[in-house]
Amino acid sequence: MTLIELIQSGASQLRDAQVAFGHGTTNAFDEAAWLVLWCLGEPLSRSVDPVSEDPDSIAEQSVLAAAVARVQALFDERIRTRVPAAYLTHEAWLQGVPFYVDARCIVPRSLIAELLVEGGIDYWLTPSTRRVLDLCTGNGSLAVLAAMVYPDTEVTGSDLSPDALAVAQINLQKHALQERVSLLVSDGLKAPELLARGPFDLILCNPPYVNALSMAALPAEYRAEPALALAGGSDGMDFVRTLLASALPHLSEIGVLVLEIGHERAHFEVAFPRLDAVWLATSAGEDQVLLVTRETLLAQSGASVHDGRASNQASK
Repeated sequence: MTLIELIQSGASQLRDAQVAFGHGTTNAFDEAAWLVLWCLGEPLSRSVDPVSEDPDSIAEQSVLAAAVARVQALFDERIRTRVPAAYLTHEAWLQGVPFYVDARCIVPRSLIAELLVEGGIDYWLTPSTRRVLDLCTGNGSLAVLAAMVYPDTEVTGSDLSPDALAVAQINLQKHALQERVSLLVSDGLKAPELLARGPFDLILCNPPYVNALSMAALPAEYRAEPALALAGGSDGMDFVRTLLASALPHLSEIGVLVLEIGHERAHFEVAFPRLDAVWLATSAGEDQVLLVTRETLLAQSGASVHDGRASNQASK
């Protein structure tokens, strides 16, 4: 059997089993190629296009029977367990950077990663941007990418889950960033140590934001991830409400907050009808990641106080 035949066979099995994708791949062929190359110890960058003119293509390479059996066992496990492929390989890639991952944290897939790498938020930063917080850091991928993209910054990664932070520590060591990225257990912004490390010039946050109805309908692959990192309450905004209400003391005078909310823009705008957020363009569109400046939060805070006083006056 050739390598491309093995991939095509695996893709057919994945399609027939109706497994769900979205944890690094979006379709059966790409996931099959990932699993085959990983199992055979081949770099994921190798070409597997059978009609490619790339001289390095390994599509027609023969695969020994013992290796075919190992690959088939991996496909069988993927189909039987319905867990993300990244949990089987203990590897996930984000913007071309490899990260260790296991079931203690969600598989990294944040759109904020592409904004960091492609400069999508640079306009709102200044030469004085020095302190970065990755809130809900999970496996630490955004903290690592921020440290790579902005080499003059000090980065803090925080998460409520000590288990997730243990995975993040593995990734700091993997990328030799222990000296520039520190980790902290914190329920949102509640840890007193965060005030001591701030104020921050940039806060990144990919929080739990999936609303209750969507949580109930998630495929098994997503239910295999820690619900703590996904579920955002009835409208998905529970964590976000607390975050925006408590962010001001943690932002410097030039501080900005970059927040991912997935497909919850409608719920966000109902929850924060007066917040003048900037919606950032990503490969998934312009309604999944937003940016809020410190000035905007100050204005929102003032408006909230004013609205409260007006309500009190009206009730007298």
